[in-house]
Order: sequence, then structure tokens, then C-alpha cells
Amino acid sequence: MNVEQLYSIYLQHPSVQTDTRKLGQGDLFFALKGPSFNGNQFAAKAIESGAAYAIIDDVAFEVPGRTILVQDVLQTLQQLAKYHRQQLSIPFLAITGSNGKTTTKELIHATLSSTYKTYTTEGNLNNHIGVPLTILKIRMDAEMAIIEMGANHLGEIASYCDIALPTHGLITNCGKAHLEGFGGEEGVRKGKGELYDFLRDHQGTAFVMWDYTYLREMSKGIPRIIQYGTEEGDVIGNLLDSDPFLSVQFNKGFSGSIQTQLVGSYNLPNVLAAVAVGRFFNVAEESIRQAIEGYVPSNSRSQLMLKGSNKIILDAYNANPSSMKAAIDNFSKTDGDNKVLVLGAMAELGAESIQEHQTLIEEIGKQAWKEVILVGGDFLKLQHPYRSFQSSIEAGQWFKEQNVQDSYLLIKGSRSAQMEKVLEYL
Repeated sequence: MNVEQLYSIYLQHPSVQTDTRKLGQGDLFFALKGPSFNGNQFAAKAIESGAAYAIIDDVAFEVPGRTILVQDVLQTLQQLAKYHRQQLSIPFLAITGSNGKTTTKELIHATLSSTYKTYTTEGNLNNHIGVPLTILKIRMDAEMAIIEMGANHLGEIASYCDIALPTHGLITNCGKAHLEGFGGEEGVRKGKGELYDFLRDHQGTAFVMWDYTYLREMSKGIPRIIQYGTEEGDVIGNLLDSDPFLSVQFNKGFSGSIQTQLVGSYNLPNVLAAVAVGRFFNVAEESIRQAIEGYVPSNSRSQLMLKGSNKIILDAYNANPSSMKAAIDNFSKTDGDNKVLVLGAMAELGAESIQEHQTLIEEIGKQAWKEVILVGGDFLKLQHPYRSFQSSIEAGQWFKEQNVQDSYLLIKGSRSAQMEKVLEYL
């Protein structure tokens, strides 16, 4: 069956699932394979659960009349998504970067959806499976689409661009993230820059944080560049306050100020990006202001919360050297007594991991803290004067025993550290 024939089936059954637990009546089930699972084995179960068809790549699991046999299920999913994308003549904005891409995506989605029917990546579905699934959720009533793209090795962003065919793009920044896969910071810039390469080759538009000279250089040659920043740009804004919530004063491209519910001055570029995108697409200023001011972060991203007498900044969705330093710097400048750092180890740093953890320990030592808790990974391999634990659960149990009160905590770490579990013991 070719992609055009499969697309005609998709139009009749436009809900796609890869997990039988999420299946609805009449869905299409794509039987993906992985290192430790074979989705073909669940084809019959998917059909029993209400799937209209199961797309498989192993003839041994055929169910006559209800399975569609293809050569490779993942490739077919991606081809179907690209074909669907080609039927949509709307702006497609791709977002990538080392830090802040999900928050930026959410802010831009809030801004654009105030005026347009806008579809976007749900949660963190930003990989080789998530990107096509996101595209296949876009309906024909769409006026805008936002696609988040994550990557940990070269060639990945380019492959997503080949499916999503972005007309517009935004790189939040290029920091020390996924160094193991990219082979260093230059590799990160090259990998993220694949988005700019696509825009350059396809007459696209880029939104560029003009404060970052490396993004200026990387974006050269793109036909249309919309600049935003703190000193130069089509939209210029500066930090008004960030204790604890960020507020921004605008000097160009937008009137007045915006008071957000985001913790941390490091969210300033994310807000500027959302305003720049909104103004470019002619969203009214008041709609932009209300959208950004109404956005409340979730999913362990820069969340401010109270538990008993303790105040907590939970920023435990992910971490790398760049975001760790930004979060600690911001936390050190906030008003409050009895400040406690609770940091989980950083993942995917490769050969530079030990040195990056050592540098972070030295950075911590420049400030006075009531307590510093370091959890897991390469923190355990280094000498330092701080408390350390094997896991976030052990750290949480220690907090419970200490009955910590009247403290201000920053909890941050890579996803693998599961630092949010500490909250269960506070």
C-alpha cells in the first residue's frame, strides 16, 4: 500500500496511536518496534480494543482485513505525516534549542491561539515519533502549527525538518546539552543549526535572539530574520523584576510591560520570543499580554509552590550545565532566607561530564547556602563538602527526618534523576 492509499484511510480515521492503552474507537494503530518491545505483537489486541486498522511490518501478525502490512512501520508513520503536512498551506513554526524550547513553545502557542486556530506539540513529543504524531493531530481547520524539535545527535533536526517542512523557525539557544551525542558545544550549534539550514534553503523566516552573537552568525543567509533582544531588534524588552516572577518592560515593538507567572530571569528570552512571533503574525498587543500573563507553567518547569512553611522552585524536568548555572544564579538573587539547593546529576554529557559536575560544584561554592544536597550520577564521584545521596528518594527521606521548615528550596536535575520525588517527603 502506498502513502496516498494509506492517507485516504487516515482521512476516514484521523486519530493515530502507537500505544494500545490510549486507543479509542476507530483509531489507527501503528505497531512500532523498539530495543525491548515489538508493537506487532499488540496488533490483534489493538483491533480488539477498537482500532480500525493496525499498521504492521511483520506478516506473522496479520489479521485478515484489519491489518495493513508495510515494510517499516516507523518510516511509514513519518511518510504519512509528511504527506499530511504537504496538504496544509499554513505557517509551520519549528522550535528547537538547548534550553527553554518547551516553555517558549507554550508561550507562543498561548499567544497565537488567542487569535488563530493553532495546533502544537503536546507535552514533550519532540522526537522521531513525537514529531510525526504531532503533525498527524493537525486538522484541516488549522491556521497555525508549532512543532517542537528535540535532538541529541547530528542529523536529527534535519530529519524532522524533512517531515515538518517548517516555513518559520526559532532556536532558543545553543548551550551545553546532550554533549555526548553532539560531541561538544560546536556539535550542538551544528545540530541545532540544521533548522536554520532548512530555512535558508527553503526561503523561510527565522526569529533570532539578537543578543546571542552566535545565533546572528548561524542565521546569516536566511531570507527573512525577525530580531528580538534586550538591546537591538524588532522587539526589545528588558528585565523589570524576577523576584520571584518575571516581569518585562518593552522598549520597542510592544507597549508597556508584561507580568508573567514564570520564575526566573532566564525566562526573559522566552517571553521576548513569544512577543516577537505574536507581533509578526499580527496578534493584538492586548491579546499577547493576556496570553503570556495567563500562562502558568506546569510539569516541573520553573514552578513556584508552597508546601507547609517551605517555598519551593521546582525546575526538575531537565538540566544541563547551562540551565543549571542560570537557575542557581537566579535563585541566589531572589529574596529569602534559609536557601537550600537540591540538585540532581546531569545526564548525556559524555567525556565532559565529570568536569562539568566539578565546575558546577565550584559555582555552588561561590554563594552561601543553608544546605546543599547533591543527588546521584557523577556528583557521587567527586570530592565536595556537601551532602550527597544515591537517589532523590534517599534525599527525600533525609528531608523528612530533618523536618525541614521555613526554607526556600531550588529543586533541579536531569529527567533521569526524578528530582520531583523529593516533594513527596517535604
